[in-house]
Amino acid sequence: MTEHSTGTPATRRLGFVVIVLMSWLALSGLWWSSEDVVQGSTVRIMYVHVPAIWVAYMAFGLTAVCSATYLSGRTRSIAWDRFAGASAEIGVMFVAVSLVTGSLWGRLTWGTYWVWDARLTSTAFLFITYVGYLAVRRLGGTLRQRARRSSVLALLAVLEIPLVHFSVTLWRSLHQDATIADPNAKVQMDGLMLFTLFLGLFAFTALFVWMVLHRQRVIHLEDTVADRGLDAAIADRRDEVAK
Repeated sequence: MTEHSTGTPATRRLGFVVIVLMSWLALSGLWWSSEDVVQGSTVRIMYVHVPAIWVAYMAFGLTAVCSATYLSGRTRSIAWDRFAGASAEIGVMFVAVSLVTGSLWGRLTWGTYWVWDARLTSTAFLFITYVGYLAVRRLGGTLRQRARRSSVLALLAVLEIPLVHFSVTLWRSLHQDATIADPNAKVQMDGLMLFTLFLGLFAFTALFVWMVLHRQRVIHLEDTVADRGLDAAIADRRDEVAK
């Protein structure tokens, strides 16, 4: 992996694709897809809630992979650490989205915004853990020191994801079990609802990729300013745009 991310023209094209997909999702989720026979229009929260936690899992998984690659000894490029940090920041944001939409959904279906349910509590703990990871990245020291300590923490934090995902089966939970991901689940979903859900997963994934590319570029500039000065950071940015 090089120190520079995909060039600006590529990220602009990806950004256009993201706008199209998110607009399509909004139309399909809010107007085209049908209401649920039990939950009514409340089910439309699913088109944000499920993709948000999916992106969070994916983001934290990428953070762990990049961290493991950095620690493996095969390459010590700080670019791996930058991607790890950028992915974690975005993952924290999407966990927050998942918690907020889940609370709204809970208020409409359970009558309360929050219960100390296994899934909700473990997700909140996941959020706090990665906020702590981001705080550790802000501690003093060299870029190499930041990369080493952050990588170790990332490999420990990612172990929480299976706990969160399987919490509904490990403990008694108000949160419903997996439906689409469970091959044994006997749930019939309207075709357009199912399509909209998968569209949301795809659109949010594309948004995640776009955000990671941009955020790691900003981290690269921040590191350059800290390491070599503002003039060098501006020169690097100009070289990147010129490619």
